[in-house]
Amino acid sequence: MLRENFGDLIGFVTVARERSFTRAAAQLGVSPSALSHAIRGLEARLGVRLLNRTTRSVSASEAGERLLLTIAPRFEEIEGELARLRETKDKPSGTIRINAIDYAVDTILWPKLTPLLRSYPDIHVEITIDYALTDIVAGRFDAGVRSGSQVAKDMIAVRIGPNFRFAVVGSPAYFEGRKPPKTPADLADHVCINLRLPTYGGLYAWEFERGRREERLRVGGQLTFNTTARMLTAALDGFGLAYVPEDLTAQHIAEGRLKPALEAWWPTAEGYHLYYPSRRQASPAFAAVVEALRHRP
Repeated sequence: MLRENFGDLIGFVTVARERSFTRAAAQLGVSPSALSHAIRGLEARLGVRLLNRTTRSVSASEAGERLLLTIAPRFEEIEGELARLRETKDKPSGTIRINAIDYAVDTILWPKLTPLLRSYPDIHVEITIDYALTDIVAGRFDAGVRSGSQVAKDMIAVRIGPNFRFAVVGSPAYFEGRKPPKTPADLADHVCINLRLPTYGGLYAWEFERGRREERLRVGGQLTFNTTARMLTAALDGFGLAYVPEDLTAQHIAEGRLKPALEAWWPTAEGYHLYYPSRRQASPAFAAVVEALRHRP
């Protein structure tokens, strides 16, 4: 019953405060007679008199005073919250959930989101590290991050990073007493660190290109991980060759902790994209995140 008569309750509160049907009706944008009729209907449904009426004045009855003290603050809270919403409708706030792999988080998302989060403390970002090609809609994510070639055609995709190369690297200790591979086929004689992708359940095949020639092959070794970071750590510890994004290896190579192999065959991968459903209505917070992550060459 109350859900059907919020308007009547607001009418009662306004009349009780103004002590006048005429002034209350003007505030509410209705006629005094319509407002009086609505209040009489409310009194009839509640079975009590809420207002004392004379030809000169209107005042709340004892029951009306109790009701006014109870509901008036609630309506004030609602009005205040609605006012705050109107004031902040263009202010970025809320939680944005993103699904991405650790490499994209470390090299793109975190560096770009850090200044945004400092500027907008009301934006909250939840990042899930995931190598599976998760359905972001079913998983209730606002967006996902994958290489451009992996983004479904029915998604909106925004490039957030440049193209990059995959590198083959090993530690100096690993190469002691071993000949570096000259061609991808030589990897059959080497210990390689594998990556297992949960979506397909299989080991990731290493891809190579040289001019127009492309090769894709499976490698073997003692260790298999499900994240790039662990593969790199194992390579640094001398457990074999790792196939990881080149920029993760640059400083380690420069400082002598890793040595490159098969450089002439390192392939180029399409840069990462932020993707989300085309039917999604962007909030100010989501729009701010997209703009912060957008790749600007």
